[in-house]
Amino acid sequence: MQTYRIPHTDLEVSRLAYGCMHLGGPWEAETLSDEVRRRAAEAVQTALEVGINLFDHADIYSRGKSEAVFSELLKAGLVRRDEIVLQTKCGIRFKDDPPGTPQRYDFSYEHIVRSVEGSLRRLQTDYVDLLLLHRPDPLMEPEEVARAFDELHRSGKVRYFGVSNHTAAQMALLARYVDQPLVVNQLELSLLHAHLIEDGIVANHDNAPAYAGVTGLLDYCRLHEVLVQAWSPVAKGHLIDPPAEADGRTLRAAEAVAQLAEARQTTREAVALAWLLRHPAPIQPIIGTLRPERIRASAQADAVALTREEWYALLTTARGERVP
Repeated sequence: MQTYRIPHTDLEVSRLAYGCMHLGGPWEAETLSDEVRRRAAEAVQTALEVGINLFDHADIYSRGKSEAVFSELLKAGLVRRDEIVLQTKCGIRFKDDPPGTPQRYDFSYEHIVRSVEGSLRRLQTDYVDLLLLHRPDPLMEPEEVARAFDELHRSGKVRYFGVSNHTAAQMALLARYVDQPLVVNQLELSLLHAHLIEDGIVANHDNAPAYAGVTGLLDYCRLHEVLVQAWSPVAKGHLIDPPAEADGRTLRAAEAVAQLAEARQTTREAVALAWLLRHPAPIQPIIGTLRPERIRASAQADAVALTREEWYALLTTARGERVP
């Protein structure tokens, strides 16, 4: 698989990343079952075989069990720490933590440092290559974030930093205070959730929809050389195998993807992901399936270069109307 050097770092990453949210099995389960361990090993092994080297975690995934099961794969030698890029996220606190409180976000110095130390303990590693702030905290004090970043970087526990689900203005505010560059923004993005891309097309148009935080975000990331990571890049699988209750727009988009895949003699996953890879941002899709056949099908996107005509045809079909 082709690789990409993240600007302002020495990290060479695969064009696709693997999302580890489901590796730890059911979130409500207290322990890891043998079946969860088997499926995790099979999925990670397949990802490695197709050339994926960036593995995306978060402290909350399966309530920490995803990081824990990944550490078992590291310990068993299935994964070599020096051959992968390990990424985790922090900032979301669950409901009832402590008891009686709602789910919320926390970018305090104490929570960031404590979360990273917990992730390192579960992953059984001395450092992560990338730490992302998971979802924006309205009560963020950027000086506290800067202090946490300085401590984690100085101690060698985190090499590089980024954000997830942040707007351009939120990134600009944070960048003013932190000494380390923000090198990643992880955002929901797919053919069925293309607001970031459509933003520039429908600007100043009479029927332009309003999406909070979208305006200028993709351009900001390009301008500041921030890698855009796309979560849910095949719209929870709806672009590949739409559910029976799917709306007409989803069905039309899925059919267009299927037709192009047949014409190109490739997989549906490859076409849906190639649509993102075609963008010059660049965009790194994060696939999260546990099924080896889906991982292999996704990896074929690396060999698919859509033409402008194909790219716009998919966009128009997914929009349900022509571009202005």
